[in-house]
Amino acid sequence: MGFAFAALAFAPGLALGSFLNVVAARLPLKRSVVRPASACMGCGTQIAWYDNVPLVSWALLRGRCRSCGVAISAVYPAVELATALLVAGCVWKFGLSAEAAVASAFCAALVAVSAIDLAHRIVPNRIVVPGAAAILVAQTAIHPSPEWALGALGASGFLFAAAVVYPAGMGMGDVKLALMLGAMLGRTTPVGMLIGMLAAIVPSIVLFARHGAAARKMGLPFAPFLAFGAVVALFAGHALLHGYLTLLQH
Repeated sequence: MGFAFAALAFAPGLALGSFLNVVAARLPLKRSVVRPASACMGCGTQIAWYDNVPLVSWALLRGRCRSCGVAISAVYPAVELATALLVAGCVWKFGLSAEAAVASAFCAALVAVSAIDLAHRIVPNRIVVPGAAAILVAQTAIHPSPEWALGALGASGFLFAAAVVYPAGMGMGDVKLALMLGAMLGRTTPVGMLIGMLAAIVPSIVLFARHGAAARKMGLPFAPFLAFGAVVALFAGHALLHGYLTLLQH
């Protein structure tokens, strides 16, 4: 039954992902995410509904605008697919519940923030600050405990200390994003943070191998790695934490 509900959630997840593409494209430019209707970024032609069907339209158009032929980034279908899979995954794990709704909103915020950070190297306050507050309230209401507030303060405090020590490598946007991660993950926050940092090591090593000392001046968007770690912790954090603690006892 859980799989069936998850499958039903996939289509709404695609629609949500399509909206997140609008958010990622317009929010950094301080434009409304509601009006005007979606249009080609190249020629400005309004996109017809049949050219705006998640995943399908991009594939049928072969990743190009129908009007001017300009290439449409593969990030668009990637955002739609990632959002749909995450929403379906939340329903599969938590069922039709308030937990699934909060987890889905959390994952949607992570997708939007990751897309924006990859394109503009910024983590928008307009997503992470109200997102952190809303998730903290929701998690505390569903599972009354100081765990969520402590997770938020611990995660953001840790990255804030890193930003103070090495401001060139850590932005305040990442610190605020960590606040949202901690509010959602609670006691599994260290799992998500650790996995995110380990994931960021790989491209860092590649940069240093290619560019040497000059790589220190090259910005590396950290939000997508934090988001990856947070998703792993959301779905498997308790199992990973239990396995680690069990290993320490032997």
